[in-house]
Amino acid sequence: MTHMTRVRASSTALAAALLVGLAAPAATGHSPAGHERSSHTRIPFSSAEVTANKDGSFTVEWTAPGVRHVAVRADGRTVATGGSTGKVTVRGLPAKDRQWFDLTPARGGSLRLADRLVQLEGTVNFRDAGGYRTTDGHWVKMGEIYRSDALDRLTAADLAKLRRLSVRTVFDLRMESERDAAPDRVPAGATHVVADVLAGSPGFTTMPTTAAEATSMMVEGEKFMVSGDTATSAYRTVFSGIADDDARGVLFHCTAGKDRTGWANAALLTALGVPRNTVMADYLASNDYRAEANAAALASMPPQQAEVYKPLLDVRAAYLNSGFQEVTRTFGSFRTYERRALGLSSKDLHDLKRDLLIG
Repeated sequence: MTHMTRVRASSTALAAALLVGLAAPAATGHSPAGHERSSHTRIPFSSAEVTANKDGSFTVEWTAPGVRHVAVRADGRTVATGGSTGKVTVRGLPAKDRQWFDLTPARGGSLRLADRLVQLEGTVNFRDAGGYRTTDGHWVKMGEIYRSDALDRLTAADLAKLRRLSVRTVFDLRMESERDAAPDRVPAGATHVVADVLAGSPGFTTMPTTAAEATSMMVEGEKFMVSGDTATSAYRTVFSGIADDDARGVLFHCTAGKDRTGWANAALLTALGVPRNTVMADYLASNDYRAEANAAALASMPPQQAEVYKPLLDVRAAYLNSGFQEVTRTFGSFRTYERRALGLSSKDLHDLKRDLLIG
């Protein structure tokens, strides 16, 4: 590892630490070009997933109880078929920004799916925030809301791709020091909105000295994201933007895309009715997407320092659970949190579900 690589890895670790509290998922949805209202046709799929493979092929899996036939279509043609359950590998499709698949059952509504991860040269954790089934059988649309790590290393090709994906509003959840050190690059025509969750609070800029301290800081940081004054103000701004039809094509991000961003997406999915185990799986997926970057950061440090930093680079179930526990402790229920902290009235929540759910 070169000196420059070590420096960058250490900087990544520090940035990740600052963002958290020092302070894969099924993919479903609709065409990224459209913003139609949700369909009332029942979608019979209980699970569905698209995975982009390294060789350029795609694996499509589904379960649709009681359905005899499912057609998988891509680029206007049928590329595979199956029954109530299926797993197929599709090859030979032309390269494009995102490859979408339509799963069309013999009866009921269809699903449009893509791999959740959006491949960019300058990020490792840029993914679709949707594509999950709710407890009552609806599905969260894809191609509407995105979540990401830092955007300062986006290339010209990345920016052009995000413009084609209709990213129109970017919410920056980072502190001023982070924004100054690594200014966002956003696609042409997109609106950049600062929604500083931590807002430079000195309690989030002190480095831990032990792994136990680091873990405690992560837990306390998660609680702050729920009930801290600057945090509730920032997330209210984000949810207001998500609820605005004209701003659809929303991206929210922090430095590593896992803590401040992780809570934003956990709150969104919970508000839409996605079950807690699915919300947790989405949150923990950052460990997979960031595995290589985190390993490089830790490898650049002496073993004792790496032991302290590892809890800062991880996402753990205990962290997210502490956030939901803080919701109960401070607000009594998640619905009260939605109303008092996120500013979502019953009508707002109804409209949000109408716009972001299908089936």
